[in-house]
Amino acid sequence: MAQFPADVQVELAKSGLTLCSDESGLMLRGDGMELRCDLMHMVPRISPRHLSHELLIKAARIKGATGPLKAVDATAGLGEDSLLLAAAGFDVTMYEDNPVIAALLADVLRRSKEVPELVAAVGRMHAVKADSLLALLQLKVAPDLIYLDPMFPARTKSAAVKKKFQLLHHLERPCTDAKELLHAALSAHPHKIVVKRPLKGPYLAQLRPNYSLKGRSIRFDVIIPMSSRCRAYR
Repeated sequence: MAQFPADVQVELAKSGLTLCSDESGLMLRGDGMELRCDLMHMVPRISPRHLSHELLIKAARIKGATGPLKAVDATAGLGEDSLLLAAAGFDVTMYEDNPVIAALLADVLRRSKEVPELVAAVGRMHAVKADSLLALLQLKVAPDLIYLDPMFPARTKSAAVKKKFQLLHHLERPCTDAKELLHAALSAHPHKIVVKRPLKGPYLAQLRPNYSLKGRSIRFDVIIPMSSRCRAYR
C-alpha cells in the first residue's frame, strides 16, 4: 500500500480491504470479491437513442435552459450517474469524500478518456475529493442542478445490490446526515435538486419534493428550491 497516499492507506486498514494497481488500473479486493471500476457497460445507455429515456435525465431536464449547464453530483461514488448527466450535456463536478472511492473514481475517469465512446462525456466530468457538505456551502456560483444519491438504508437479501458493490459498503455507510446534506444543497441556490431514492423509501429529510419520477425499483424526487415551501424549510 506504500504507493497510495496516507489517507487511502488509513481507510484501507480500517475497512480490511486491499487496493491493487496493475496495467489495467486499480482493483479493490476483500471478502473474496474484486471490484475494478469500468464505465464501458454504460456505453449503450449514453447513446442518443437511449439517453433521453433515462429517468435521471428526464428528472434533470431544465426547460428553456441555454448554454452549458453546470451540475454538481454531491455523492459521486463511481461516477455512473454523473456520466449520464455529462452525456446529456451537463458539465459535472463530482464530490467524493472517501479517499479509496475517490481514487477508484479518478482511475476510471483516466482510463475512460482513452475510450472513443466515452471521451466526450468524460471530458465534462471533474472529480474532486471533498466533503460535499462543506463544498456545497462554499460554492461561489449557483449550479443549475445538484444531484444527491445518499446510500440507501440496509436492504433485504431479496433486494441486495450486486455482489461486487458490497465492497463499497465497507467504505461508505448509509446517509445519516440527510437534513444537513439537503440544507447544503438548498443553500447553493440551484435551479433544481434531484434526489435518488428507493421506490418506496421516505423523502430525504422528510421534505416532500415538487414531483417525482418513478421506475421499477427507484424514483427521482425533484425539488425546485425557489418554491415558497422550500424557502420555509431553509
